[in-house]
Amino acid sequence: MKNTDIKKILDLTFLKDGAKKSDLIDFCIKANKIMPKAVCVFAENAEFVKSNLDKKINLALVSRPFPVGSNSVNEIGYNISEALDLGADEIDCVLEPRSDSDFPGEVELQKLIEMRNACGEKILKIIIEAPKLDERKMRAVIRLVLLCGADYVKSGTGHRGICTKEQAIILAEEVYRHKIISGEYKGIKLAGGIKNKKELELLIEAIKQIDSEILERDLLRIGSSTIFV
Repeated sequence: MKNTDIKKILDLTFLKDGAKKSDLIDFCIKANKIMPKAVCVFAENAEFVKSNLDKKINLALVSRPFPVGSNSVNEIGYNISEALDLGADEIDCVLEPRSDSDFPGEVELQKLIEMRNACGEKILKIIIEAPKLDERKMRAVIRLVLLCGADYVKSGTGHRGICTKEQAIILAEEVYRHKIISGEYKGIKLAGGIKNKKELELLIEAIKQIDSEILERDLLRIGSSTIFV
């Protein structure tokens, strides 16, 4: 896979608590050189990053709390709205997994509805933390996420496990299933431990075995801070 093709699907990520101004400057310089699809940062860094970012690059803001998602519907809505006020083009938001047998259930449904409503017409990427889920729960939560109108299902934050080939396949199967049932094309974002081109290519190839045209539809994203060093 060519570097130019990777850049077209890359969410270049910088999620460091208490980031120094010098760190943010270095990140913006790197982003403007690489020209990824989007940069992914915390909302508190939005104004500085946006003012130093090439206008062709989308600003994706991670809604707090992170990496552990909120259990408050009101907090979720407030934080997303705040991120949008700061200039977000896209929102990444954690849907916190539960070990209870009723997951996903009414609690998750309420959260997802609030996420979609608060995000409005902006791109919404829901982080499901796949490393914390067995296959049954993973498939169930992906279906609910898609049903509630998310634009992308994101595999994880990277803080609670890496993105595996098995996760990528399940994501691709469920997104393709949703297309067959509803007619809607939805996206996939892979994130968590994707450190180099070889690892990335293995994941993309697994997805393309299920949906060979996902790249052509511009519905695949990769979250990474180390693909290009």
